[in-house]
Amino acid sequence: MEWYREYKFLVSDTVCAAFEPFAPTLFAKSCPRFTDGFLVTIELLVLSSIIGFLIALAVVLARVSERRLLAAPAWTYVYLFRGTPLLVQLWVVYFGLGGLGEEALGPALWSLLRDAWWVGLVVLALNTGAYVAEILRGGLVNVPAGQMEAALAHGMSWLQAMRRIMLPQALRTAWPAYGNELVLLMKGSALVSTITVMDLMGQTRTIFSRSYDLTVYFYAAVMYLVIAGLITLGCRLVERRLNVAQLA
Repeated sequence: MEWYREYKFLVSDTVCAAFEPFAPTLFAKSCPRFTDGFLVTIELLVLSSIIGFLIALAVVLARVSERRLLAAPAWTYVYLFRGTPLLVQLWVVYFGLGGLGEEALGPALWSLLRDAWWVGLVVLALNTGAYVAEILRGGLVNVPAGQMEAALAHGMSWLQAMRRIMLPQALRTAWPAYGNELVLLMKGSALVSTITVMDLMGQTRTIFSRSYDLTVYFYAAVMYLVIAGLITLGCRLVERRLNVAQLA
């Protein structure tokens, strides 16, 4: 989208102009690349966390259901994505499936798999969805089973009871672990650079290949710490609101 590209250029110019007077020479010279990589990392993190959470909701409902046709595929999905490294998942999808070509995959799937950014987004979302599903399932286990029985006895359907009673309580219990998963997702997102996505790590590697100055990795580490700090702060604010709502 053209407007978004212009917005990214504006952000990059503004940030680099603000840091230029006092930033080290290497950072000032490479600031546009660092900023662009930072924004790409934020894009992947935000979108994959949202999509992954939606996937996790569907998977956890399937896992706790009494229907094997739903529970078995959900268990298999969680087992596969939790049991294999993220790097392997990225390479299998991008270099493996993507290498089959348009004739084997079809135009729609090929248009998705040939773009490294989309592959990174999909794999990150599927990976975090598996972990979040288990986090939510753990939260559901801690909710007394009697509450579900009481809801059903009052005429609620199974889905209504889950949506109105069980999942809100499970989310309060699971939220700290979910915040930790977001930080892990942020760190794992650095692996998308191995499939040519120019995120923060990808841009850092490019800058290093031209300067051979190891301090570029220090600058990247600081930026990752900034993202981790923002995630931690946001999760604590949400956790505080959840606790206040529970007391009310």
